[in-house]
Amino acid sequence: MSGVALALEVVVVFFLALFLLHRYGDFRKQHRMVLFATLLAWFLCFLIVFILPLDVSTTIYNQCKTDNQAHLVAIKTVNHDNSSNSSICQKPWSYIPDGILPVFWRVVYWTSQFLTWLLIPFMQSYARSGGFSISGKIKTALIENAIYYGTYLLIFCSLLIYVAVTPKLHLSWSGLRTIGITAANTWGLFLLVLLLGYGLVEIPRTYWRASCHGQLLAKTYFKAAKLMTEKADAEENLEDVMEDVRTVNETIKYNHPLRKCIDTILKKCPVEYQEKMGRNMDDYEDFDDKGNPYPSKKSLVKLHKQVIYAVQRHNRTQVQWQILLDKAFHLEDVAKNESSSTHKFVHSFPSAEPPGWISKYLYTPTVEWYWECVFRRWCYRVLAVVLCVFSAAVVWSECTFFSTQPVLSLFAVFIQLAERDYNYVYIEMACFVTIFFLCYCVYSTVFRIRVFNYYYLAPHHQTDAYSLQFSGMLFCRLTPPLCLNFLGVIHMDSTISHQTRQPTAYTSIMGSMQVLSFIANGFYIYYPMLIVLLCIATYFSLGTRCLNLLGFQQFVGENDLTSDLVDEGRELIRRGTTDTGPSFKLSSEWRERYSEQRERYGGRNRSAYSELKETDGSGTDTGRGEEDSHGHKTLLQNALSNN
Repeated sequence: MSGVALALEVVVVFFLALFLLHRYGDFRKQHRMVLFATLLAWFLCFLIVFILPLDVSTTIYNQCKTDNQAHLVAIKTVNHDNSSNSSICQKPWSYIPDGILPVFWRVVYWTSQFLTWLLIPFMQSYARSGGFSISGKIKTALIENAIYYGTYLLIFCSLLIYVAVTPKLHLSWSGLRTIGITAANTWGLFLLVLLLGYGLVEIPRTYWRASCHGQLLAKTYFKAAKLMTEKADAEENLEDVMEDVRTVNETIKYNHPLRKCIDTILKKCPVEYQEKMGRNMDDYEDFDDKGNPYPSKKSLVKLHKQVIYAVQRHNRTQVQWQILLDKAFHLEDVAKNESSSTHKFVHSFPSAEPPGWISKYLYTPTVEWYWECVFRRWCYRVLAVVLCVFSAAVVWSECTFFSTQPVLSLFAVFIQLAERDYNYVYIEMACFVTIFFLCYCVYSTVFRIRVFNYYYLAPHHQTDAYSLQFSGMLFCRLTPPLCLNFLGVIHMDSTISHQTRQPTAYTSIMGSMQVLSFIANGFYIYYPMLIVLLCIATYFSLGTRCLNLLGFQQFVGENDLTSDLVDEGRELIRRGTTDTGPSFKLSSEWRERYSEQRERYGGRNRSAYSELKETDGSGTDTGRGEEDSHGHKTLLQNALSNN
């Protein structure tokens, strides 16, 4: 049975990772190595989460056997009697024999660490490189990662020096390995607390707000206004890059040594641009007839990089715009149908496809009306309340898990109560639900965050290779410290809880953290308490308000800018939104109005990816930045009346 449970979880985790990769990646266009590395990273991280509860139940059973053996030895020593009234340990249904889990954890852990610290950073630079040959891409990746690897070496050497100058500590291979593991887990824990503090508040709040159709529709309008601006920027950027491609295409003819590089760039361009450039090219003109200056191979590499970025960004905004339109239309239909007396859901834009048997017999218009207009909001509110309770329990346990007498961590109390009765099913379910909630808070934040256009996980196959690999790298760095933190919260990590008990197989591969006592007894215990401050900051939306003040428009309830963008988004949705006409011009006005703020506060942040992005050709009109919200509402009304 234990082998079946382990094999079943491996299969389920694999298909879960494959499903997510299919949702965010593109199996047809992206490189096979990029997809394989991302799939392997996600698979290993999810596997750790699913297998860890089995490790906990197996450890509790082994602890029971150890206690019984010690009890038998004590009785034989005192009474010289072989009889015993000790309790019989019941073997859990998912028990994994000794020796399997340590090997399993070593393979999984060290493979994930190899991916996150060595392979994926190299492949990120390789995939993002604009080189035209494998050797050129490898050279670029090695140069870009030289500083990256040097930073890791500096941190490791610093910890190594600390151990060397400490008289009580002696260097050994196991000690060096523990130092490396501790350094990696410390880095991961630092980021883990930040993401967890955000997710513990934002996830319940998101479900609660999803139950309020009015607010959800207003936020959708707000996103529509912002996305239209981004869509226009992407189109302008693509036009500028294609103009550069057209210029070099006409300059470098068929018999030029760099013509193969131009052909490679053209293959990455959209089909319509390829056809235009193909019609305008004269293959019979020699490249040295006019003596014009020709671009260098280095400039072509940069142009190739820009083409890949511009095309991917343009395709992503196009798909996201259509998806956002469908979402807005659906929410508007819900708002209209809430007052329906027939209790039948009516779509403003019915699907052209014939309804299937589910729509005919199960999900009928009446059932759809009750779900969309009545039950959905209450289900979301109940779910939000349950998640709030879980979040409060996590915050309390993170602040008190170091206390073993008395036991204050709620999750440790639940596990110890089940351990007395050897209720392994309850132990595994409690562990799985707890760690699943922690992972959901952390991983969903990774999927939500967006660092300009540098890192962004977009669904519907619109995520670029760099972002996919970056997410896999983050997962591999966050999962081990998350699991150690979970084991500490339930008092299964003796290094933190200072209890004399058998360690889990997972903690055994980490080595003794006492090699670096100031981390084991200080940082690992007290740093998670910062979750309280992060939860408070997230509750009051301090980060959102700061970004809004810096010129990055965010959805803030009572704000003139938010109201104006909501009004613009409503009009964009109402008009169906074409790329020409007043709606597009209005988005250009908004883009020009706030470009000065973005350039003022976001210039340094965007410098990291400035090589991937062409500078916007439109100038900044400072006069518009001084107009008030009333003036822009007037502009909106005039633009609509002129249509």
